[in-house]
Amino acid sequence: MVLLPLLEILSRLVFSRGIPASGPIVQNLTLWVAFLGAALAAREGRLLSLATGALMPEGRIRWLSQVFANSLGAAVSTVLAYASWELLVIEKEGGMQIGAGIPVWIVELVLPFSFAAIALRLAWRADDGWMGRTVAGAGIGLGIVLSQNQAWLEGKPAWPWLLAILAASLLGGPIFVALGGAALFLFLSDGVPAAAIPVETYRLAVSPTLAAIPLFTLTGFVLAQGGASERLIRLFRALFGWIPGGTAIVTAVLCAFFTVFTGGSGVTILALGGLLFPALVKDGYRERFSLGLLTASGSLGLLWPPALPLILYAIVADIPYQNLFIGGIVPGFIMLFLLAAWGVREGLRGGARRTDFASSEAVRALWAAKWEVLLPVIILVAIFGGFATIVESAALAACYALVVQVFVHKDMSIIRDLLGVMQKCCVLIGSILIIFGVAMGFTSYLVDAQVASRVLAYAQAHIHS
Repeated sequence: MVLLPLLEILSRLVFSRGIPASGPIVQNLTLWVAFLGAALAAREGRLLSLATGALMPEGRIRWLSQVFANSLGAAVSTVLAYASWELLVIEKEGGMQIGAGIPVWIVELVLPFSFAAIALRLAWRADDGWMGRTVAGAGIGLGIVLSQNQAWLEGKPAWPWLLAILAASLLGGPIFVALGGAALFLFLSDGVPAAAIPVETYRLAVSPTLAAIPLFTLTGFVLAQGGASERLIRLFRALFGWIPGGTAIVTAVLCAFFTVFTGGSGVTILALGGLLFPALVKDGYRERFSLGLLTASGSLGLLWPPALPLILYAIVADIPYQNLFIGGIVPGFIMLFLLAAWGVREGLRGGARRTDFASSEAVRALWAAKWEVLLPVIILVAIFGGFATIVESAALAACYALVVQVFVHKDMSIIRDLLGVMQKCCVLIGSILIIFGVAMGFTSYLVDAQVASRVLAYAQAHIHS
């Protein structure tokens, strides 16, 4: 996924033409990254879910809740695996190709495999003992029965299943199960085959711009794995440390910078929290303030290009991502300024320690961090200068970050670190994109059932103010 877009740029510059089928191949590799990542997330217990399950006290009620949520999740995942297999069979009979002689059905193999793996993992993680796992395994059996007898649910009310799914979600079941299960039972109740969901999932996954998300996220993980955070902290402290609340300003700016590439505030907090939190406390900031500042700062970069939510919104809303990139810059800087001002206020009130400004240290810190500072400049010039598409710019960013961290600073080893970095990246991407994939199926049902127009008609008939 990194090499093909880079070769595409080079081919256009040298031969004035692109590489045949490189775009579709990268798009379909996104599907593999997303769903193999989701299977890894299920193995590690990191599928995104509501926190209500974890908030329950230890005991029998929590045990029952976990077994119930995982059992229903395993059942829904099993039906989705079977539905994906049905789609694969149809595509194989149709003989369609993504390009370069690669059949579509070969690419879609990852869907039934991943959903089946998730079903097995959910059943296995339902309990540490065999009783809970056996009960959850019965959920897989239920999924198999429903898959083989989809006509049973045709014409039957879907609300009992929807209530069960809602209960499982509130008890800590994965979010993708809630959205995918709702779409599944609503479609089956209307007599529509369950394969309608993986059709929409595949359509989203092979969107022309979606591949930028795993590539930019990989860039963030490479930066986090290397020593980029220490160099950037040194630079921003040299530039802003003399201001009242300087360390708080450094925290806000650095977290915003990192989140642009990691795509999630949680990754930023994990990457930088161990460095910034002790620095804040050492400089005299209250512990509660420091924790709040780190948590809030981690989300600031989500408004700046090329952040993950902007790309996702552009894909789902079908609007130019360049418009969102431009539109997010000013609000992002306003929020950063306000958070930094809050940090200055805390620094003045609490008498936080400041460092004297030294131009020589600022120059040395800038020189040490020059490669990281250049990264956003390269990306924005490539995108807005028309030299590369957003996917090609993301591949360029990932390659640049890897070269800088491995060969320039030598803070990261390809043999020792790269595989682990890629796995962490895939887990994060998979846990997010599986939700968007099944949500597209749910959206498809809402469109087919004209739910939006019905809600609008009800509102117009009953609301007159």
